[in-house]
Amino acid sequence: MTDREHYSYTLYADPATAQNFDARRFGGPIGELVAAQQAQVLLSFLAPRAGQTILDIGTGTGRGAFLLASAGATVTGVDASKEMLAVARARAAAHADARALAIDFREGDAHALDFPDRSFDAAVSLRVLMHTPRWRMCIAELCRVARHQVLLDFPSARSTALLQSIGRKLIHTVGGTTEPYRVFLDRQIVGALHANGFRVRAVDRQFVLPIALHKTIGSPSFTRSSERLLERIGAQGAFGSPVTVLAERCESS
Repeated sequence: MTDREHYSYTLYADPATAQNFDARRFGGPIGELVAAQQAQVLLSFLAPRAGQTILDIGTGTGRGAFLLASAGATVTGVDASKEMLAVARARAAAHADARALAIDFREGDAHALDFPDRSFDAAVSLRVLMHTPRWRMCIAELCRVARHQVLLDFPSARSTALLQSIGRKLIHTVGGTTEPYRVFLDRQIVGALHANGFRVRAVDRQFVLPIALHKTIGSPSFTRSSERLLERIGAQGAFGSPVTVLAERCESS
């Protein structure tokens, strides 16, 4: 199977999937909470400002790109799916401050970015490594094009995401339509970043309980209180997922 036959290309090439993407991932009270937490981590880790250039790899419908540009950064959003980019561009056209936002959406592949070395201050990739066919190559490309910082996230193999990923792979094997994503150990990501001249400087771990469970219950107050309790007893630091890491280029690289 070639990369282009991988589900991460074929699934998101479906116009219906692209149109429904945000509603499926971030709809409802828990989806909104997930999106808000993701935005908080993204903005606090990168602290985007005027004049900063950021590449958003796997930008999808542009959610992260809009956040970063609204904070003042000049953003280039890259995605392999024309259909997802069409949604992102439509959102940009409808955005009240579209003319003030510096965003350039382009088609491109995370495995082979069409940019020179160190051409952006920072490179961002959210919810991509878990799906991509060759994740180490994607990390190498993130590090190659970033002058200073790389921010990425991944589902932890020490979390309940492991069980969900196994279930999805089984469904996919028997012909079901699903996303059989992979999970990672921290040392895999840290090692890949270090091999490309970057060291992890900050880490955020989100949910201990499965997001699917939180969505089933549908109570933001339950989500906040339960996850706060699990954080207090140390479970979040050990088992929280997804994990977001900020890495910085080593001085010698």
